[in-house]
Amino acid sequence: MFTKILIANRGEIACRVIKTARRMGIHTVAVYSDADKDALHVTMADEAVYIGASPSRDSYLVSEKVIEAAKATGAQAIHPGYGFLSENAEFCRLCAEKDITFIGPPVGAIEAMGSKSAAKSIMEKANVPLVPGYHGDDQSEAVLKKAADDMGYPVLLKATAGGGGKGMRQVWSSDEFSEGLAAAKREAASSFGDDTMLVEKYLTQPRHVEIQVFCDNHENAVYLFERDCSVQRRHQKVIEEAPAPGMTEALRDQMGQAAIQSAKAIGYRGAGTVEFLLDVDGSFYFMEMNTRLQVEHPVTELITGQDLVEWQLRVAAGENLPKTQSELEIKGHAFEARIYAEDPDNDFLPATGKLSFLVPPLESEHVRVDTGVRQGDEVSVYYDPMIAKLIVWDESREKALQRMAKALAEYRVNGVTTNIDFLYNLATCAPFVNADLDTGFIEKHNDIIFHKDQQALANELPMAALYLVLSRAEQAKQAASKTNDPFSPWNATNAWRMNEANAQTLTLNHSDTDYDVTVEQKRQGSDSYYLVQIGDHSYDCQGDIDGNTLYFTINGYRSCAQIAHNEQHISLYRPNGVFNFTQVLPDLGESGEDAGQGGLAAPMNGTMVDVLVRAGDKVEKDQPLVIMEAMKMEHTIKAPSAGVVTALFFQAGDMVDGGAELLSFEPEES
Repeated sequence: MFTKILIANRGEIACRVIKTARRMGIHTVAVYSDADKDALHVTMADEAVYIGASPSRDSYLVSEKVIEAAKATGAQAIHPGYGFLSENAEFCRLCAEKDITFIGPPVGAIEAMGSKSAAKSIMEKANVPLVPGYHGDDQSEAVLKKAADDMGYPVLLKATAGGGGKGMRQVWSSDEFSEGLAAAKREAASSFGDDTMLVEKYLTQPRHVEIQVFCDNHENAVYLFERDCSVQRRHQKVIEEAPAPGMTEALRDQMGQAAIQSAKAIGYRGAGTVEFLLDVDGSFYFMEMNTRLQVEHPVTELITGQDLVEWQLRVAAGENLPKTQSELEIKGHAFEARIYAEDPDNDFLPATGKLSFLVPPLESEHVRVDTGVRQGDEVSVYYDPMIAKLIVWDESREKALQRMAKALAEYRVNGVTTNIDFLYNLATCAPFVNADLDTGFIEKHNDIIFHKDQQALANELPMAALYLVLSRAEQAKQAASKTNDPFSPWNATNAWRMNEANAQTLTLNHSDTDYDVTVEQKRQGSDSYYLVQIGDHSYDCQGDIDGNTLYFTINGYRSCAQIAHNEQHISLYRPNGVFNFTQVLPDLGESGEDAGQGGLAAPMNGTMVDVLVRAGDKVEKDQPLVIMEAMKMEHTIKAPSAGVVTALFFQAGDMVDGGAELLSFEPEES
């Protein structure tokens, strides 16, 4: 076994590998860039080596620098994690040349699966079922479009060198093909340096089910069952679970054997994942093989009781697989939710900023948090915006899902916008609870997940108002206890006003709509309660706050809600989802009257990829104007209406701060 390994990665996966290595008595070496000099993985490792500037192309993607760090520290092996150099055949080859063990598959396997089109040809020869498609060498638009026209729309354009949803576009009609192809090729070239594409028939209701495989150097191979990764946004997974709901033993074995067949066809070694599309009729089709550890590997670990990183280390050191197929079994159910710094209400745009407050749920045998950040860390524009992976386990899917909802409600992050509330709504919505899954889940159930049904507000608005009033009362009570005159009316906790009823007026905003709320304190005998008036509706409310929990009685109905309160923003976590409100404060006239007029602002920090117009151009509504890239994702800024571009302030290659004016735009007069 190795005595020292280098981890050629950052963030949560680097921390994850360090934990297992430490348990096994293996010393670890971290590498870091300028942006990561104070990162958690650097602190956790036994040693750390600086490898360059913040952009990954100047640090984590420079093979020579990583190899030099390994040689300088005496590391015998390199664990690549996922992303960066993990599926780079040239890096794997360079490790062998320098007598360093690459903790992953051999060069040939990486090369075979590195091209999606080549992989499909290999799988076809190995009799692994494939989705109908074109993966030929002729990359002219005419040939690609003819293939799409022949197989019928919708089709999926995919970068052959791609992964993680990059360089991928759905095309629903012949008219959309050219624009979709150009965008997919541009993103593929930017992410992988290769814009070669394949075209596949797009199945409209498939599930994304993947099989975890492991092979050693002694011709042993096993599959560690399946994960359902159907719930995705932008072809990137959001919540994964294992085992897949509704999976029969017969189908599981069929898919597992097909996955092993796929691995053996390329002489595989180590951890790999074979991804399939599972159609509604039980047919499954090979999609791709990821020649590395997957982001979602923890759900497999929790249902099998195995440490997959330990398996990787043992196999790379020449040992036999720790278990045979007959010794592996499924116990219970697990979910993983990816906690991202992003704005689900703004097309999941990545967010940056300082994690000013960060408290994850308590870890236990049921709850695990894999992270690479701490409170006070910065979410940088240079890397993926993942904050953590929240993984839960229990004896059944129902119990595990309850664990997930509870843990999400307890996750506290301030300083950056996150997807936690979105994940909570998703995990608690009826279709997900009922395992009605396919890859179009989020689009199909958008209204439910984003709580666009205003009827639910009838209960949530008075709850939010009650919470605010009780919070104010508690603050006033604490202030009164610290003064020389605690009985002063200025320190009263009951909204006292001379010659007026004890009433407070609040304005709460939900989904861009303001609601005026009046709260009046009343007494009935020795008891007091609050009368909450919203429009024509009145609510008798009582309650009390204990930590982050609001206990309430509203019109005789008693229950509780978990509360997250960040400045003016309030989140109520309830069994049927999370409801977000903003307390609207009085306008003190500090905002400029002309703010935001006449230009289009950058929605996030990023890099200008392309400028599609010139100053003086007349444009139509929704016409693409500029293309930005942030955290490996492209974002097209379109014209809000017909008009004229009067000035441009950035050019391709420029770094842009979020909120910066990109161009000056004059709308067409109506």
